[in-house]
Amino acid sequence: MRGLMKKMVGLTALSSVLFLTACGGGGNEESSGAEGGKVSADVGVVSFLTGSGAAYGEAIQGGLKLAQEEINAKGDVKINLIFEDSAGKQDQALTAAQKLINSDNVTAIIGPTLSTEMNVVGPEADLSGVPIIGTSTTAEGIPQIGDYVFRNSIPEALAIPASMQQAIDKYDVKKVAILYGNDDVFTKSGYDTMKKTAEEMGLEVLTTETFQKGQSDYNAQLTKIKNLNPDLILASALYNEGAVIMDQARKMGIDVPFVGGNGFNSPEVINIAGESSNGLIVATPWYSEKEDEKVQEFVTKFEEEHGHVPDQFAAQAYDALYILADALKIAGSSDRDAVRDALAKTKDFEGILGNFSFDEEGDVLMDPTVLVIEGEKFVEFK
Repeated sequence: MRGLMKKMVGLTALSSVLFLTACGGGGNEESSGAEGGKVSADVGVVSFLTGSGAAYGEAIQGGLKLAQEEINAKGDVKINLIFEDSAGKQDQALTAAQKLINSDNVTAIIGPTLSTEMNVVGPEADLSGVPIIGTSTTAEGIPQIGDYVFRNSIPEALAIPASMQQAIDKYDVKKVAILYGNDDVFTKSGYDTMKKTAEEMGLEVLTTETFQKGQSDYNAQLTKIKNLNPDLILASALYNEGAVIMDQARKMGIDVPFVGGNGFNSPEVINIAGESSNGLIVATPWYSEKEDEKVQEFVTKFEEEHGHVPDQFAAQAYDALYILADALKIAGSSDRDAVRDALAKTKDFEGILGNFSFDEEGDVLMDPTVLVIEGEKFVEFK
């Protein structure tokens, strides 16, 4: 009843979208419910599949499809995935989500990829009583959007302090420079955490420099940073801009370590920046070299399918679908409210990321691992 009441509240606002959906169809041929005791559910996915951040979406899609294949083979739950491309844009993400929300057969949504997108999609899903799980949305305040909003990606507020602390301890850091994208909710949130953490740790912030998505020349910002001679650079960036920043910094003779936010944590940084990426420190729940049978089985299967080792975005998506499948099994149906309540009770789930639980707000309870790029490869930072 709770989801029905919330959906009734939003009917007026969604009327135009309902009309469009009715005309265009839901793109969904399978029904959700129980099939001979087996729970069957359609799960919508809103992902960054085309455009500048397509590597995020491709990794997420790969992780989800592998999990779907395994889950369906086990037979307790049958999941049909319906993918919608957001292209990393708020308006496109919202349109895609509304299409899924207004399909009666869609039980839950995974995604969207960026926190910027979730800030518009999350309230819509919550208002309509549709459970939604962010697998890569790490900005502050995401689960607090509403009762139906969850995430299994470690928030910047947990990851950044962990990586900063280890860097400070190892390199005896006293002075830092901060560089961040000021036109994106995700990178702005990372900056807020970096600034707050630096203040709490008693570090001297020599300068704070900003940039925009798609920027290609960072000479002015990096020249200023170089002249101030920091012990460490804190950079909140997506991988495209972050990799270029590191490449230009190293070519200018800046050799100090970087601490990056979650968007910086992608093999694409290495692919773009090459040896210039060495010295990037990030905190993540995912480490592909972990000596764990479940982890190595996932890595092997993913690598066979895609030709490369899975990154954290693939791993988080993989675990998210298993968490949702577990909730479907506990709920015993594809009812949105029942699945939401089962998700909220997730505790000590043993996935490839480690031991995972949701807190009372639908946020992550788990410990991150700190990695550093050395020899153009992510390794544990010790």
